[in-house]
Amino acid sequence: MADEKKQPETAVIDWDGDHRNPYNWPTWKRVYHSVLPAIFGLVVTVGSSIYTSAVPEVIERFHVSEVAAIVPFSVFLVGLGAGPMLAAPLSENFGRTSSYMISLPLCALFTLGAGFAQNFATLVICRLLAGIFASPPLVVGAGTNADIWKPEHRALATTLFALCPFFGPALGPLMGGFAVAAKGWRWTQWIILFFAVFAFILALGMQETYKKIIVARAAKEAGNTPPLKLLFQVTLLRPARMLYSEPIVIAWSLYIGFTFAVLYSFFAAFQYVYATVYGFDIQQIGLTFIPIAVGSLLGSLTVIFIDCMIYQKRHATWKAQGNTGRLAPEQRLHASMVGGFGLPVGLFWFAWTARPEIHWISSLIAAAVIAWGNMCICMSGLLYLLDVYDALLGASAVAATSLLRYALAAAFPLFINPMYSNLGVGWATSVFGFISVVLGPIPWVFHLWGPKLRSRSKMITA
Repeated sequence: MADEKKQPETAVIDWDGDHRNPYNWPTWKRVYHSVLPAIFGLVVTVGSSIYTSAVPEVIERFHVSEVAAIVPFSVFLVGLGAGPMLAAPLSENFGRTSSYMISLPLCALFTLGAGFAQNFATLVICRLLAGIFASPPLVVGAGTNADIWKPEHRALATTLFALCPFFGPALGPLMGGFAVAAKGWRWTQWIILFFAVFAFILALGMQETYKKIIVARAAKEAGNTPPLKLLFQVTLLRPARMLYSEPIVIAWSLYIGFTFAVLYSFFAAFQYVYATVYGFDIQQIGLTFIPIAVGSLLGSLTVIFIDCMIYQKRHATWKAQGNTGRLAPEQRLHASMVGGFGLPVGLFWFAWTARPEIHWISSLIAAAVIAWGNMCICMSGLLYLLDVYDALLGASAVAATSLLRYALAAAFPLFINPMYSNLGVGWATSVFGFISVVLGPIPWVFHLWGPKLRSRSKMITA
C-alpha cells in the first residue's frame, strides 16, 4: 500500500505556476480536452448498442438462435468491462492521451473486421476485441477530467462525460433500426467506423494532462518505466483489489452496475415488449429509445442543477469561513439520493403499463423516468469516487465500477427474453424494481457514515 500512497515525482518543478499544469490552461483548452473524452465515450457506447438492431438479420444470415445472436452484443460489453482493468492503470503510468490515441484506431480496425465477417465466429471475436479497445475512454476520461478541473469546478465536465454511456446506447438502436432497414446489418458496423475516424481526427491536437507523466517528460525520464512487477501488482490489479477491499467502491460498483444492467437489458426487452405487445416494426422499436436519451439528458441537467444549488453554494460558504482543502465528498451524493427514488418508480410504472389496453406512450414516459434516475445515480456516484480517491486512484476506482457494470450489462440481455416470456412484462420488470428498492439506501448510508468509512481506508488520498 505504501507504493500507492507514496509515488515520488521524477522531477521538481513549480507545478502550481507551471504552464504545463492543466489547471493553468486557458478555458478553451480545458474545454477541448474535456469534450473529446465525451465524444470518444459517445462513439464507443453507440457501438455497444447499435448491433441490437442487427439481431434478426444476423439470425437469418448466420443461422443461429436468438440467444446466440445476442452474444456479439454481450461480448462487446465484456470487452468494455475488461479493458479498463488495463487501460486505467496504464494511463496512470504512461499517460491519458496515449491511451486514447492507441486504442481508438484498434477499435476501428476490429469494427472493420466485424463488418466484413463472413461467419459468426469472426463476428463474435471481432466484436469482443473491438469492445476491449473501445473501453479506455470510458475510464480514462474520468481521470482526464480530474486532471483538468479542480473538484469545485468538476461537476459540469464530469456530467457531460458520464452522460455518454447513457446517451450513446439510446442513440445506437435508433440509428441502427433505420440503417438495417435501408442497408442491412453490416451498416451497424460502418456507422461506428465513420464516427471513430471522425473522433480520431478531432483528437489530433490533444496533449497530456496527467501530472506524473508531464513531470517525468519534463525531466526527460518518460522512458523510465516502473518495474514490471510493480506495474502488475500495484496498478494492473488495483481495480480488482478495490472491488473486494474498498467498501465505497464495492457499494457503488453494485449500484452503478445494476443501473447499467437495467439500461442494457432494455435493448433486448424493448424489442420483445414493443414487438409482441404493440406490434412495432424494427424502425419503430428504434424510436422507442428516444425517451432513454431524453431521460439521460434530463438527469444530467438535474445533476448540474443540484451541483449549482447545493454543492457550489456550500463550497463558497466553506471557503468564506477560511477553510482550506475541499468540501466533504459526501456533498456530491444529493443527486443520487433523489435519483434513487426515480428508478424504482419508473421500473414499476413501466412494468404495469406496458400492456395492450394502455397506450404505449405511458411506458415510454416511464422509460424516461428510469433513465433519469439511472443518470442521477451514476453521475453522483462517479463524482463521489473521483472526490474520494482523487486523480491518482480515481481512474482505478472508476475502472473497478466499469468492470462490474459492464459484466452485468453483458450478462443480463442473454436471459431477458426468456425471463419476459416466462414471467410476463409486469413481473419481469418488477424484479428489477424490487432490486432498486434494496439498493436505494446506498447514497443515504454514505451521506451519513461516509467520513467514518473513508477514515478506515488504506487507499484514500483525499
